[in-house]
Amino acid sequence: MMQTSMSAGAIAIERTEPTVPLGARIPTEYFEPHWYAAYTCANHEKGVTQQMQRRSVECFLPLYESVRRWKDRRVRLQQPLFPGYVFVRVSLRDRLQVLKVPGVAKLVGFDGHPTPVPNEDIEAVRACLIGRHSVQPHHYLQRGRRVRVLSGPLAGLTGMVVREKKTTRLVVSLDLLMRSVSVELDTADFVPYV
Repeated sequence: MMQTSMSAGAIAIERTEPTVPLGARIPTEYFEPHWYAAYTCANHEKGVTQQMQRRSVECFLPLYESVRRWKDRRVRLQQPLFPGYVFVRVSLRDRLQVLKVPGVAKLVGFDGHPTPVPNEDIEAVRACLIGRHSVQPHHYLQRGRRVRVLSGPLAGLTGMVVREKKTTRLVVSLDLLMRSVSVELDTADFVPYV
């Protein structure tokens, strides 16, 4: 809120902070850091991540390797697993620090309020990226045969099973983004999840 006062022909602008009504409490989640999905402009994910790191904002950009064939050669590229999104860990109090980064459009949420991404979802994506698994984006799945992984680096992870050609893939979905990621898995490593 701004206040102006005039004295001797000059205008002085005084900045005042908005007051919180007595008895009103600010929720603790406003001060605690959580993971949020920052929606970015097209193809700006890597640049946004670099800017976040320069500003000391904890961020996570999951990448997968893609082979593109051009006329004269093949090229291996690191592509975002969730195009258009970078995950940031901030408190709501510090969200402006993220929104000021060039290329960031908004924090994903409902009714104009950013919604935290569950820590379990971030850890599930990180687990998929660890090791030499074939990770790639997958269309969003809501229904399917749910399983729990029993062994290997993905032990404890839950998701849905999809068969593609001769391989079995575990699909892990992030409901907030309505996006999924799939990772190749051996059929002996999982059991049905109830």
